[in-house]
Amino acid sequence: CICSLAFLSTATLTYDSLRYGEIEDFPETSEPVWILGKQFSALTEKDEILADVASRLWLTYRKNFQPIGGTGPTSDTGWGCMLRCGQMILGQALICRHLGRDWTWSPGQRQRAEYISILNAFIDKKDSYYSIHQIAQMGVGEGKSIGQWYGPNTVAQVLKKLAIFDSWSRLAVHVAMDNTVVIEEIKRLCMPWLDFDRGACAASEEPLEMNGDLEGACALAEEETALWKPLVLLIPLRLGLSDINEAYFEPLKQCFMMPQSLGVIGGKPNSAHYFIGFVGHELIYLDPHTTQPAVDPDEGGQFPDDSYHCQHPPCRMHICELDPSIAAGFFCQTEDDFDDWCAQIRKVSNCRGLPMFELVESQPSHLITADVLNLTPDFSDSDRLERFFDSEDEEFEILSL
Repeated sequence: CICSLAFLSTATLTYDSLRYGEIEDFPETSEPVWILGKQFSALTEKDEILADVASRLWLTYRKNFQPIGGTGPTSDTGWGCMLRCGQMILGQALICRHLGRDWTWSPGQRQRAEYISILNAFIDKKDSYYSIHQIAQMGVGEGKSIGQWYGPNTVAQVLKKLAIFDSWSRLAVHVAMDNTVVIEEIKRLCMPWLDFDRGACAASEEPLEMNGDLEGACALAEEETALWKPLVLLIPLRLGLSDINEAYFEPLKQCFMMPQSLGVIGGKPNSAHYFIGFVGHELIYLDPHTTQPAVDPDEGGQFPDDSYHCQHPPCRMHICELDPSIAAGFFCQTEDDFDDWCAQIRKVSNCRGLPMFELVESQPSHLITADVLNLTPDFSDSDRLERFFDSEDEEFEILSL
């Protein structure tokens, strides 16, 4: 696949240089193709598969953008692949939030205002919510120098912090640590106006202060997202030591089959990809390792958007090639979506294979909640540190049989 060759930092491919004939097409197989919770047939729905892939945001290396921090790099070629994968998984969350999972991109046509707003959030400018500038500089605040490798956990934590400033989307971003998803923590995050100790907002004796204004908690019920702040759940995991444990193959594939799926960020050593589905034992992914010129929107925020959508068959790789350091993402627009996701996770946990993480009602007493990045290097295994993405800041319990 040409996408895997494009990782070399010296390579500067433009989107136009990618030719359909150079990309391996989908196999002629009766096995279903799963992409972010939707099932397709490789035999009869290839056009639909390509249209669905093309509707995802494809965020790649860019060059000639504004210097990061005013004096920093003007391109992220060679160092920004995991940051771009973080943009893609969050971009999918914003599409689900504002346009719906079934929205499709129509090239060359006038686009919806919500889509334009989403795309502008990722433009390579310092004032865009989720630009490479914002992600890189937020990393500086957490001890990461610009141009340094990020791991899946780090990019998840940075996206969580940036989402706080996105008042339009009003996302509740939760990063589940210690291989544990705590239901009570998430419901507190998504419904902060509820008094969980007493069961209902009506029982609260004091008004809540939100967005700088004093309001009664129940008054928020009149707002669109009052009952539940849309949830982006990111779960950093390590599914083995040097290679992914095959016991996780099926549970990982099950994640792509859930309607709440945002995909997985991970990849191969020092080469990050955004995984959006699978066919058989092959994972389907979007590759950020193509350098394209930065775009500059006009005063109305409009610009050619073809380069933000992958219009050729996506890349594939065997699941056994996956680096075990990943982060899985899910989006729950409503509380019912989250409850349904919990039910599916419990069902998957009872199937064959190892559960990738634990789902619990409340915080286990042996776990200490730490809502900060721990960037202390662990030099106990230098070979392993070189093997993984930015492993020095990834603190996980290694799961094995």
